[in-house]
Amino acid sequence: MIWLYIAGIVIFVLGLMASIGLHEIGHLVPAKLFGVRVTQYMVGFGSTMWSRRRGETEYGIKWIPFGGYIRMIGMLPPRPGDDPTKLRRASTGPFQGLIDTARDVAQEEVGPGDEDRVFYRKKWWQKVIIMFGGPLMNFVLAFVLFTILLVGIGLPGLSPVVSPDTNACVIPHGQTRTVCAAGDQPTPAAKAGMKAGDRIVAFNGVKVANWEEATQKIRKNGPGPVTVGIIRDGRPMTLNVTLIGREAIDDPTAKTKGEGFLGVQATRIYEQQSFGTVIGYMATLTGHVAESLVNLPQRMVGVWHAAFSGEERDPNGPIGVVGAGRIGGEIAASGLPVKDKLFELVNLLAGFNLAIGMFNLIPLLPLDGGHIAGGLWEGLKRAYARVMRRPEPGYVDIAKVLPLTYALAMVMIVMAGLLVYADLVNPIKLSG
Repeated sequence: MIWLYIAGIVIFVLGLMASIGLHEIGHLVPAKLFGVRVTQYMVGFGSTMWSRRRGETEYGIKWIPFGGYIRMIGMLPPRPGDDPTKLRRASTGPFQGLIDTARDVAQEEVGPGDEDRVFYRKKWWQKVIIMFGGPLMNFVLAFVLFTILLVGIGLPGLSPVVSPDTNACVIPHGQTRTVCAAGDQPTPAAKAGMKAGDRIVAFNGVKVANWEEATQKIRKNGPGPVTVGIIRDGRPMTLNVTLIGREAIDDPTAKTKGEGFLGVQATRIYEQQSFGTVIGYMATLTGHVAESLVNLPQRMVGVWHAAFSGEERDPNGPIGVVGAGRIGGEIAASGLPVKDKLFELVNLLAGFNLAIGMFNLIPLLPLDGGHIAGGLWEGLKRAYARVMRRPEPGYVDIAKVLPLTYALAMVMIVMAGLLVYADLVNPIKLSG
């Protein structure tokens, strides 16, 4: 249904905007706590949809929900040796002129009495906390969402309980139908009288704890007579069953030839996990995300080929906001049960927050990680000066790397544009 598809996209976009808003709050709160004057708090880019001024800060929402920012005064220090009462000699170098212009723009917002409220004059550890606050909020939100997912909803699994969707007949290999037809032979389970809701608890007298154990024992046994212990309506029972070979339903040349086949389908369940599982789950995903970030340039080449050469899109490759929104729409419009849809949507948002947080920690400007690296470098220089009894060094001047920052910003814009285009012409789909 188209309205469900649209609803899924809207839900994802709202969740994304909430994540962006919380990311920026992670910067805003410590900035105000440490006395930095913040003039703007915005969710989104482009033209302003809505805004309201509270005190010295304008809070608002913009039309393009692909990011956000807070504007802190004095992000860049003035040029060393500048005398504000005298004219400064113009710089002729293109890079130096770019840097000087950025310094001038940064100083324009600094008014009388703001000298101690500029970002660059704060202690190094305060700068680190302010810039780390954004990614930290993403990690906290990811943890909360994964906790809801694993502890509240549970991980999807299979229970050794006969599902109501179990076919009562053997459908031969190569046929896609799911309904029994005249002439189809009944499954061994149907012949033995197994019913939906029966829980398999033993096989040939050996206890079975879960569906995986039951499957392994059935297949390993091969065709022939066996006993299957079940519980039906709270009463234990033992059924005599004659298994058939899996070649009756699989490709006769497959590796499954000679394996046993019972003919039951497991019941899909959600198993609630502990808080410790959440930490382990996030640690594993963090490793996967870190590996993906390291291989990002190589993976973007694959996105390029998928976008312009028609190659198949890597389902585990990079995906943009547009592609993630489309997946959200597919989830909502799918035929999955409501609980399954909720699980997938929460998982999508949680994974996106984890990825956003880690991406922002890359130690390159204009990302948060670049500012964090600058703050740490300043702290290291000051600590070294104290140990060596040298004069305290000045502030780390990130303006000197602005040309590189602009170049990286352009690369990021191109990458984002490529992902948007690929997500439109050759999107990653749930259905494959």
